[in-house]
Amino acid sequence: MSGLMLAMLTSMISTSVVGTALPTIVGELGGQDQYSWVASATMLTMTVSTPLWGKLSDLFGRKLLFQTALGLFVAASLVAGLSQNMGQLIAARAVQGLGVGGLSALAQVILGDIVSPRERGRYSGYMGAVFGISTVAGPLLGGFLVDTDWLGWRWCFYVVVPFALVSFIVIQKVLKLPKIKRSTSIDIWGATTITASASALMLLLTLGGVEFEWNSVWTYLLAALSLLMLALAVLSERTARNPILPPRLFRNRTFVLTGLASLFVGMAMFGAMIYLPQYLQIVKGLSPTESGLMTLPMVVALFLAGVISGKIVTQTGRWKIFPVVGLLVVAVGLFLLSRLHVDSSEWLIGFDVAVLGTGLGLSMQMLILAAQNGSELRDMASTTSGVSFFRSLGGAVGVAAFGAILTNRLKDEIADMLRAAHIVLPGGSNVKLGSPSAIQQLPAPIKNIVLEAFTRGLETVFMVGVPIALLGFVATIFLKELPLRGSSTPAPAPNPLSKDDLVLAGLLLELIAQRIERTNGQPSALLTAVAKMAPPDDRPERERARSVAKNVLRPTSRALIAQAAPPQKDLVSGGISQ
Repeated sequence: MSGLMLAMLTSMISTSVVGTALPTIVGELGGQDQYSWVASATMLTMTVSTPLWGKLSDLFGRKLLFQTALGLFVAASLVAGLSQNMGQLIAARAVQGLGVGGLSALAQVILGDIVSPRERGRYSGYMGAVFGISTVAGPLLGGFLVDTDWLGWRWCFYVVVPFALVSFIVIQKVLKLPKIKRSTSIDIWGATTITASASALMLLLTLGGVEFEWNSVWTYLLAALSLLMLALAVLSERTARNPILPPRLFRNRTFVLTGLASLFVGMAMFGAMIYLPQYLQIVKGLSPTESGLMTLPMVVALFLAGVISGKIVTQTGRWKIFPVVGLLVVAVGLFLLSRLHVDSSEWLIGFDVAVLGTGLGLSMQMLILAAQNGSELRDMASTTSGVSFFRSLGGAVGVAAFGAILTNRLKDEIADMLRAAHIVLPGGSNVKLGSPSAIQQLPAPIKNIVLEAFTRGLETVFMVGVPIALLGFVATIFLKELPLRGSSTPAPAPNPLSKDDLVLAGLLLELIAQRIERTNGQPSALLTAVAKMAPPDDRPERERARSVAKNVLRPTSRALIAQAAPPQKDLVSGGISQ
């Protein structure tokens, strides 16, 4: 578990550490017009690759795929640190996103494989805390590295490499997973269409209003391409032998609702975390390191909320209250952030971000726990990676959409305030916005206008996040609180069964399995009782009962009979001849 959390920590830090370092990076490498792509490239590839890793791990094994993702991440981090221009850096960040997508998805899948849902509450709290800490601590680390003369921005990429290597070694030596024979077919067409649909949507949201107007041919082409690929993906997944996102998942109410809630959580969380440093550095005039320090209340609140809620779930088995309350608290936190202004005190800012962190800590991992608990074991990887996909997609959409809102609001506010102040600039109403330090050097009248415009723009960004969080709250309200599989306390040891008892129990289970498999579909008490052993879904009662007979009753029968009968070699060595 330590290796998984260390890998997740290093990978997620890499996605956020660049935030506070980006102005310095752009200043050294050039390419202000490509500013947003350094972050968007990682988010894009992480989003579209998340469901692929889950399915590939079903085919080739969790451990091998996790280590592959870790190796890919390390290689891309080294290349990013050695980049000599923006093109190289963006390409390296895109490959880095592939590795991050695998690490974040497979860590949850492996957790689902080795820990029962009830015990998973405690570990989910730890994993959620790691995710939140890495996401928020990234800007703090990036600011420190940039402000340290003998290190510099390139160490934002180098610093995670040693931790990733340690994680690789720990996983190789400690992580032992059962080898399960799985089908070797890969849904290539499904992977292509899902990736193309998400990529077209991300390109539209990232470039729209920047590289081309929203009302333009490019907008309609990318939107049409995304919808077309989505339709083809649905068709592909319905006919594929081993689909990446099995259609039966979308007949599972729990999966659909947790996926929607995770989408809204991702939008609110990443949208706030990406643009909060802009308020702190530009409006409040803090250094990158000071900006990172101001996010510490969010880190502490998120960690405590995640760990405490996880322990409560393990002890009580009740989980629904946490995502419901958490999404409501996220909405309150975003509303409080929208009330910040130029003169807001550091204490008020710290309180507001702590409220947001508390809500995120209560909700993020509980949604994955709910989805895993409501799925069949055969769908564990697809369910986990699917929910992670929706959260990553929400984050990518949130960053792009909030960025478009901020850019347009800035342009309009600056133009309006310049006209109101009767200030005419040589280049019209366009103020060249460089790094935070460059903005602080602007003439006083222009600087005050820019700071007020940023304050109003960010107010709109955070306010837009409030209804998004409330939509997630509504989704969690309709979740059905299914009992968690497993137990938090060991059951008392039963009296040992005799060999005759074991054989009798095994034969009885085999008889039940045969009766279920031979049923002609007519309702019966036996069919209903066995069907109730399967996780609730939309399949007919007969199919659920047959699934239990095949995957539970018959394997248990064989295990009981094998336990009662001595191995063949013992029979031979004992002198029993045929």
